[in-house]
Amino acid sequence: MATRKRRPKLEAFKALLLERPGATEDAAFGPEHLSYKVGGKLFAVLSWDEEPMRVALKCDPVKVEVLRKVFPAVRPAPYFNKQHWNLVILDGSVPGAELEAMIDESYALVVKGLTRKQREAIPVRKNT
Repeated sequence: MATRKRRPKLEAFKALLLERPGATEDAAFGPEHLSYKVGGKLFAVLSWDEEPMRVALKCDPVKVEVLRKVFPAVRPAPYFNKQHWNLVILDGSVPGAELEAMIDESYALVVKGLTRKQREAIPVRKNT
């Protein structure tokens, strides 16, 4: 029996992006593209009205091509710098742990690029 690919659900995926400290959501590129920012800087864009959904994520330039070769669902992100951004088609072919790692890396790269004052303004989440 073939294994079924599990696609993320919209609300669960939005929550996954928003669980990062200081993450905010808006529709800067129109209502069909949700933007996720930290410190006012973009770390993800979710195209929720496409089937399957797609998310653009910032990526370490060293890993950009490797991820595109390993995962057919990872492609250059249109309208973004192709050396720093990947588009991930959320068809279930990228394992959940790998997708979360891509999100974490995108967030971390953006936080790293913030000024010290901006980083200090990010609320610290307490473990419950």
